[in-house]
Formats: sequence, C-alpha cells, structure tokens
Amino acid sequence: MPDTLLLLAAVGYGLAALAYLGLSGLIVASWRRRPQGRQLVLATGLSAAWGAFSALTALGALPPQLGLAAEVARNGAWLALLLYILQLRLPSDAVLPAPIRLIRILSGILVGVLLLASIYPFIAPTQPVLARWAGNLGLVLLTVMGLVLTEQVYRSTRPEDRWAIKFLCLGLGGLFVYDFYLYANAALFNAMDAQVWAARGYVAALVTPLIAVSAARNPEWAAPVGLSRSMAFHTASLLAAGIYLLLMASAGYYLRLFGGEWGNVVQTIFIFAAAMLLVLLMFSGTLRARLRVFLSKHFFSYRYDYREEWLNFTRTLTEGRPGEQLCERAVEALAGLLESPGGALWMREGDAGYQRASHWNWADLQGTEPADAPFIQWLASKQWVVDLDEMKVRRDLYGDLSTPAWLEHADNAWLVVPLMLHEELLGFVVLKHSLGNVTFNWEVSDLLKVAARQAAAHLAQMRASNQLIVARQFESFNRTTTFVIHDLKNLIAQLSLLLANAEKHKHKPEFQADMLDTVANAVTRMNKVLAQLRRSSDATQAQSVVLADILDEAVTSKQAFKLRPTLELPPASLRVRAERDRLARAIGHLLQNALEATPPTGQVTLRGFEEAGRAVIEIVDTGCGMDDEFIRTRLFQPFDSTKGAGMGIGAYECRETLRALGGNIEVDSTPGLGTHFRLSLPLDNHSPAGGDAA
Repeated sequence: MPDTLLLLAAVGYGLAALAYLGLSGLIVASWRRRPQGRQLVLATGLSAAWGAFSALTALGALPPQLGLAAEVARNGAWLALLLYILQLRLPSDAVLPAPIRLIRILSGILVGVLLLASIYPFIAPTQPVLARWAGNLGLVLLTVMGLVLTEQVYRSTRPEDRWAIKFLCLGLGGLFVYDFYLYANAALFNAMDAQVWAARGYVAALVTPLIAVSAARNPEWAAPVGLSRSMAFHTASLLAAGIYLLLMASAGYYLRLFGGEWGNVVQTIFIFAAAMLLVLLMFSGTLRARLRVFLSKHFFSYRYDYREEWLNFTRTLTEGRPGEQLCERAVEALAGLLESPGGALWMREGDAGYQRASHWNWADLQGTEPADAPFIQWLASKQWVVDLDEMKVRRDLYGDLSTPAWLEHADNAWLVVPLMLHEELLGFVVLKHSLGNVTFNWEVSDLLKVAARQAAAHLAQMRASNQLIVARQFESFNRTTTFVIHDLKNLIAQLSLLLANAEKHKHKPEFQADMLDTVANAVTRMNKVLAQLRRSSDATQAQSVVLADILDEAVTSKQAFKLRPTLELPPASLRVRAERDRLARAIGHLLQNALEATPPTGQVTLRGFEEAGRAVIEIVDTGCGMDDEFIRTRLFQPFDSTKGAGMGIGAYECRETLRALGGNIEVDSTPGLGTHFRLSLPLDNHSPAGGDAA
C-alpha cells in the first residue's frame, strides 16, 4: 500500500477514534447511571479503540492482529446493544424469541472464534491463505448478523417511536453494509481493497452524529419493540439470503482456486447463476407460503397473527366499490388465510338450489346442489368445515356424509367452508390445496368459521341491497302506473259527461265543435300518458315553460264541464322550469276538483301572476269547502278520497310535483263558502328569449 494512502487511512481512523471518544464522554456525563448508557458507552468506547488501533496499524506501529481484535470487539458490542434494545420491550421474566436467541448464540460464538484467530495467528500456520480467507468470511457473517438485528430493531418499532431509533439504525446499517462489501470482496479475491479499507475511517466518523442524535432523542433507550410474524418472515428471509450468498461465494472461490485457467470464467458464471436462482426463489409464492408456515409452527405459540390476518381479510373483502365483485373478493379473502391459490363460491338461488355464484382462479369447477340435498342439510346442521382429504381416509369422522359427484371428482379440491348467516346456510366455498402445505386443525377451522360468518354477512347485505334496488324500481313503476290510472279515470269522466250530454245537444253545431275539441284533447292527453310510461326519468324532461300556456292548457282540458272557469293569464314573459305535462296535469287535477265541488251557479277562477320574485298560481272556487281537520289529515293523503270512484292521489301528486320543483302549496278553505289553493314556484331567470327550451 503506498505511503500516501497509508497516511490518509491513518488520518481517517484517527478522526473516527476522536469522534467516538467524544461521544463516549457525552454519554458518560449524561447517562452513566443507566444500563442502556453503559451498553452504549461500551460500544462507542470499543469503536474509539478500534479507530486508534487501526490508525496505528496504518502507520506500522502495531501489528494488524490487534486492529482486527479491536474490530471484532467493536462489532460484538454493537450487536449486544441491538440485542439489549430488543430485550427492553419484553417483560422482566420473558425471553427473546427463538430467532433472536439463535442470532445471539451464533454471534457470541463467532466473536469468540474471531478474537482467538486474531490473537493466535499460528492456528493454521501451514495454510495462511486459507486462514486469512476464513477470517474474512467470518467477518462477513458477523456483518450480516448486524444487518439483520438493525433491520429487526427498526421494523419492530412502532411508527410513532421510530423518530428516536431511526438514526441509530441508519448509522449502524451504513457501517455494516460498508464492512460487508469490504470483507465480501476480500473473501472472494483473497485480498483487501486498499482504497476501500483506507476510506473506512472517514465513513465511521461520518455516522457518529447520527448515533449521537438518536441517543439524545431517547436517553432511556426503551422504544417499544416487539417481534411480529411479518418481521420474523422478513428477518428470516434476509438471513437466509445472506447465508445463501456466503455459501455461493465460498463455492465460487473454490471454483476459481482449483479451476486453473478457466477458474475466473467459471466463478463469474456460477455466481451469476446463483444470484438468478436466489431472485427466482424470492419471487416464488410457494416458497414464501411454506416459509410462513414453518415460522408459525416452530417459533410462535399460535399459528396466526390474528390482528394481521383479520386486517388483511377485511381489507380484501371491502376493497373496491361497494357491491362490485364482492363474491369473488369473499373467495379470495378466505383463500388468503390458508395460502390457497383459488376457490369457488356457491349461493342459494331460491328454488333452483345452490349454484355457483363466482370463483377466484378456479373457472373449471362447476356444479349445482339442490337445497334439500343431504350434503346441504349436513352443512347447515353441523356447520363444520369439511376436509375432503381427511374424509377420504377417516370417513368415520363425518358419519354418513357423502360429497356430491361434481365435488368428489374435482381436482385439487381441499376444504368446503359453510357460509352461515345466523342459523341459515347462505352458501359455501370450496378451496384448493394450500401452497404452503398448511395442516388443517382446530385453529384453522375456527379461523375459517369466524371469517366465513363475516363474509356471509357482507354477501347477505349485498343481496339485500340488490333486492331493495329492484323493489324501488317496481315501486317507481307502480307509482307511475297509479298516476296514469288517475289520468285515465279523469279522461273517462270527461268522455262520459260528453256522452251524457250528447243525446240532448248532439244536433247543435256549438256542441259538436265542443265535442270534437274535447275528444281531440282526450286523445292528446292519452298519447302523453303513453309517452310518460316510456320515459325512464321525469328529471330529464325539465324545461323552461311559459306559465300562461300551462294555465290555458289546463282550462282547455276541462271543456266537458258545464261550469266554465274564469281564466286570468299572467304575462307571457313569466316562465318557470318544470316538466310541462306533469305540471299541467297537477294544476288540472286541482282545477277539476274545484269544478266538481262547485255547483253550476258558482264560480271557479284560475289566475297566475308574479309576487316577491316567484310565480304564483291561484285556484279559487265557491264550492262546498273543507274543514281544517280534513285538510290536515286527509287532503294530501294518497289513496284517500271522498269520491266513490276517486283514486285519492290528485292533490298528493300536485303537492309532490311542486316540492320537486322547489315550490309549495297552501290551502285556505271554509265549509260552505269555498276553497282557495295557492301554488308558488321559483321563476326561471335563465330562459332563452324565444320559445320553450327543449
């Protein structure tokens, strides 16, 4: 190594020693009575010693073995601090989880072996190259363990507490990654990269402020930490990947060492192929599923993390827009609990029995089961999850149950999960075999039963919502039909009155002209009724209309009555926005009621005008009138009529029409004196200058 590079390395390691020495002094002054402070002082103190020994080694004042021993001790102290942070979260009488205990044992053994190897270099005097390579490999493994513990501390800390721990994890993670690259490169090529080694002191000095910030933010060093299944899975995956890479690197070094001229080529090809294989394995769903099952079986008292499972299940069940593909999501959510790759759902369809409603990754499974079939009756009464594999070898557990032929011959069918809603069998789900070879036991059965009831509740709500939509459509159609019948009844009454007067006045030209106008008007109104039945929504027919035309049309439609109403038209510029025929029909209903309630010697007046920025329509008659109780309790009540052949919806339709247009209706009546209807509508201030707007 050139003298300039050695001097540069000595300066960097010296700066690292001073930085860690200063940090140790701050910690001793602030936290000397706390256990976590002593752990941190030990780690920073050994880091300062490592920096000093490495600087002296670069200057040639000390043998390299002492610098290596200080480095191993420094790494061991940082690993001990990370393990202590994990221990703080546990109760006083609890022990660390099995994966953490394994790392603690392996790191302790590895630190001891490396310390002995650095102090006694004569352990392998006949194989110095092999001894140096084994030492580099051990240091690589030690840095991998440091990365695993750092990742574990950060991942297991609650998000709201990570502000106190993240800088420590960032600093130590950076140190371990740098050391991993340094020693992995040395293990592969059996030679230390001089430039990388020289820059390591500066790197160590740069992370010192990060550790100081983290220590200042959390002097108690008790951020809540716990080991979840997700953390264990990622940690185990990372540790396995690190060990795999070390083994492949060792095999590549062996190939290069004994491969002769082709050694370098073979080593490159082998390492690339090994890395590609690792990537493929990491993307394998089957491998991930089996790893989760292995961890749940051997490292946790219960197989499932019920909080995570329930959150994932609910998220899958409720994602997307309400009602869309809920059946498929229900199957996917149940299958996800067992790492199953597919399933299908059967639901009851009235008298047609249980038919397949949906599927998830299983389109070829078909079948129909009657509602009174023994298989359905057994599921409804027992409410058991049926293990089809167990049923084939232990039929005594299921009594006289026999599976349907379409299910018995289905490939890869595993479980039948009943969907119970209270005590009713809403449907059932058939699941494929698990990718993770999950063993069906009481815990799996209980989880599936609870999840199936939740899915059944969502499916029942979806079905009820669909039925409500259909009922509302029929209700809308029935309401429209009722109004149409009411219109037809009024037309029939007019034509009947016309026929009654025909015998007496049929030879009069005036009556003949009046009769033709009345018939033409009746035909026009019946055509409008038919058009109304064909329309899908009244809201789309709103337009700007001249109020005078509406009133004139209402009076014209009542020509069959002997009593002719007095019409006082508003100005032609007075416009409202409404559905023309519906508004004319509503006013016509009230006008006809006034004509029918008024004797031939009485008077009925229809007028329109503008008042206080609104259009006002008044219908005044001198008929029999109504009392207050009738107006309050019966006038606007649908299907309540004082007429023998009446429908009782004219006043109700008029009120609903006005409310839909933003208007209102007022009634003032005195028995024996007459009735005064006052209708109010908002003006249409944005109408075009000429004609009605379509």
